[in-house]
Amino acid sequence: MLGRGRLATDLHLAATQPQVQLGSRVTFIVVVFLLALISGRLLGGRISWPKQILAAFFGLIVGVILAFLTSPSPQQLEVDLGAQVALPALLATMVVTTLFELMATPRRPGAPVQRWARIPRPLRATRRWLGRTTRYLQIVWIAARNGLNPYLGEPADLDAPARRGFPVRLRRTLEQSEGVFIKLGQLLSTRPDVVPPAVIAQLASLQDAAPPEDTAAIATLLVEELGAEPSAVFAEFDERPIAAASIAQVHRARLKSGEQVVVKIQRPNIRPVVERDLDIMRRLAGSLDRRAAWARRIGAVALADGFAQAITEELDFRIEAGNIEAVRAAAGGAAVDVPRVFRELSTRRVLVIEWLDGVSIREAGQRLDELSVNGRDLARQLLLFMLRQIMLDGVFHADPHPGNVMVLRDGRPALIDFGSVGRLDAAQQSALRRLLVSVDRRNAAQMRDALLELADVGDARVGDVLERALSQFMARRLGPGMVVGADLFAELLQMLVGFELRFPPHVTAVFRALVTLEGTLAQLAPGFRILDESRLVAADLLHEAMAASSIQQAMRDEVLEQLPILKRLPRRVDQLLTTTERGQLSVRISLFSGEEDRRLIATMVGRALLAFLGTAAGVISVMLLGVPGGPRFYFGGDTILHGLGYTGLVASLILVLRVVLAVARDRVV
Repeated sequence: MLGRGRLATDLHLAATQPQVQLGSRVTFIVVVFLLALISGRLLGGRISWPKQILAAFFGLIVGVILAFLTSPSPQQLEVDLGAQVALPALLATMVVTTLFELMATPRRPGAPVQRWARIPRPLRATRRWLGRTTRYLQIVWIAARNGLNPYLGEPADLDAPARRGFPVRLRRTLEQSEGVFIKLGQLLSTRPDVVPPAVIAQLASLQDAAPPEDTAAIATLLVEELGAEPSAVFAEFDERPIAAASIAQVHRARLKSGEQVVVKIQRPNIRPVVERDLDIMRRLAGSLDRRAAWARRIGAVALADGFAQAITEELDFRIEAGNIEAVRAAAGGAAVDVPRVFRELSTRRVLVIEWLDGVSIREAGQRLDELSVNGRDLARQLLLFMLRQIMLDGVFHADPHPGNVMVLRDGRPALIDFGSVGRLDAAQQSALRRLLVSVDRRNAAQMRDALLELADVGDARVGDVLERALSQFMARRLGPGMVVGADLFAELLQMLVGFELRFPPHVTAVFRALVTLEGTLAQLAPGFRILDESRLVAADLLHEAMAASSIQQAMRDEVLEQLPILKRLPRRVDQLLTTTERGQLSVRISLFSGEEDRRLIATMVGRALLAFLGTAAGVISVMLLGVPGGPRFYFGGDTILHGLGYTGLVASLILVLRVVLAVARDRVV
């Protein structure tokens, strides 16, 4: 009987052991989560969850170890396990968290401070995580398969034999990654200010092409966007696309009114795919920014953010519709045609525009011969239109590659595909005009002033050194008899990288558009050079910008702006003279009058006060612990003074750690 009872007990323990283990694991997870939550609140609550969870894990281990070391016996430890582990684990978690922050990479100026992460919906978060992780691993595998990984340390020196394969490997990686990454390569190919020429030469060949979407899916999307079947909206609709890219595809159609139109349709369910890839791209840019000096030099994070914003705008066709209307309105009666938008049929995912009957520049040779149109005259018309957009109108087509420039049946040029449009303010337009004049006059000082007005300057002392470098650049590239093309701007931007000049995206879009336009116009008129030809057309534009009527209008606007000041000036002068005559003139300097200055002082005083209180609490607590005797707690044990001393030490540690953590978070490089 005794053996059977022992056997039954063993079987019962074996059956309940998995449940005990499961309960212990759940308890462990809950304790770690509570430690992370409480320590984060005590330290300020602006720490990332992964870091807090890891710190809580180490803190709990330290708490358990301290409990074993300080417990008088194992039996007593089992009774008081929670009380002996909780406080040491919490304090250890806070200390480990502070150490993590001190060891972290210093935050760059303007970088966002991490806030408490929201607890996501588990199923949705899991699906997104799995999708992002799978795609991330796919991209990493593509990069590894193309042998790109060894090049990511410092690929700037592409002349070295060990790095000459980097451009080709990068192009293959982006090409095989498809979608957004091809568009990223296309963008990088237009940024000579951040990408070496060898890389640009490879990335320029990337083409964004994709197989057509399923016909039924396109019909369903049209019904969702237009509220009716395609047959009810269009008299004719060609289901076969005339072009297909990663984000959208284009169809021909005819309206009920008989007008021929082009229907641009976004691929169904492409938004989550694009957002996933953009999230991965931003994470990769952030990782490179932390690990590679070259990524910080070119501003990889800012570049990725700007690209993500541009791609996100491409997902809303209403923005492209507005771009077309803006360019069309600015063009007025220009010789270059711009299609009309059918707003009543255009939505976020569908864009309907006028069909322009013509052929692309690539196929325009025979048509120009049939119409007896001079290709060089046509190229000048396009150049004049682009320069007028840039220098006078302030809104321009930023991607005039041969596929986006057409020759119509009547011989007129036309522009299509306005997904990329640049916008310039009046100051930028004026600086660009002066830059063009400085190139024509070979005036290094004028070019320096124009560039400094266009760019964000990292070092205000760069002016004199930059002027000398520009003088040498002009002597090398603008000497007598030298052939000058739009690639001059690409080489100029590449040279300016070393001076820490960062240009806004719309300004670099101007140089990119001019370089692209020169290649396009060369297909109309071989040997066409934008800078040489622009001397013939820019004079008219500059004369128009500096016409007497324009100067008079600018002076009139300036006078109207200064008129209130001029009205108050006599009275202010009289008050100043009267005060001086009476000997009552005084000067008052208000320190820290700005909001940022006041915030800085308040922060410094607050931290100093916390540090003082923490130090004082620690000193007083040590003194209390050294007091012998005194009243005891009613249940025995330590004296009340010792209890206050231990409490004060905990409070002192919390206050000091808060100050240290705040200082660690504010470090900048």
